[in-house]
Amino acid sequence: ALEVELATLRATPVERLRTTATGAQQGVAALRADPERGLDRLVEVIAAYWEVALAPYWPRIRTLLEGDILHRATHFAEGGTRRLFHDLDPRLRWDAGTLQLTRRRTPGTRRLDGRGLLLTPSVFVWPRIFSNLCGSEQQPVLRYPPRGIGTLWQQRPQPCSDALAGVLGRTRALLLAELTTPASTTDLAHRIGLTAGGVSQHLSALRAAGLVSAHRAGRVVLYARTSVAEALVGAS
Repeated sequence: ALEVELATLRATPVERLRTTATGAQQGVAALRADPERGLDRLVEVIAAYWEVALAPYWPRIRTLLEGDILHRATHFAEGGTRRLFHDLDPRLRWDAGTLQLTRRRTPGTRRLDGRGLLLTPSVFVWPRIFSNLCGSEQQPVLRYPPRGIGTLWQQRPQPCSDALAGVLGRTRALLLAELTTPASTTDLAHRIGLTAGGVSQHLSALRAAGLVSAHRAGRVVLYARTSVAEALVGAS
C-alpha cells in the first residue's frame, strides 16, 4: 500500500541518504542536513503526485496486475517453475534450477541463497525487465511487464457470440467474452454498461454453473473463466 511505502521512506536512516547522480547531490545534501523535515516534505510531494497522476487510474492498473498474478499462479500450480516462466518474457529461460536473463546490462551470476525471488508485474517497465539482485539484506526482485499491457487503455468491447448468447443470454455471454483476462465486478460493469449489482448477479449464476471462478486479491475479487467456459467460448 502507498501508506506503507511512504512510512518506510519517512523512516529512512540518515546514513542511507546518498546518491551517485551528479544532479541530485544538492538535494540529498539538504536531506542529510535536516532529514526529518526533508523526508516529511518528500513524502508530501510524492503523495500529492500520486493523487494527481496515478490514483484516478490505479483501479484499472491494479486489475491488470492482479490478473497477471493469478495467471502466473495458475501456471505455477499446473507445471511448476518451468511453466511459470514459459511465457513471462522471451528474454527469460528456466533451465536446471537457474533463471537465465539475456541481454542484461550487468552480466554475471547471482545466487539467491534461499532468499527467494519476488516477481513483481509493473506497467512502468515495458519493454524492459528490471532486476534488483544486489545486496545480501535486500529481497531479490524481478520486475516485468504484465500480460495485456498493450490493452491497458483500450475500451474496445470483446466480440460476443450469437450462438453462445442464444444459450446463456446476451449479458452472460458478453461477460464471458470480456473475461479474456480476470476482472473485477466494477471493471466489468464499466465495460458493458450495467450496474455493479446487476453484473454481480450474472456472475453468481455463471459461478454456480461452473463457468467462472472467483479469486480474492486483497480488497478486490477477480473473476476468471474456468476451463469449461474457455471451451464454450472457443467452440462458439
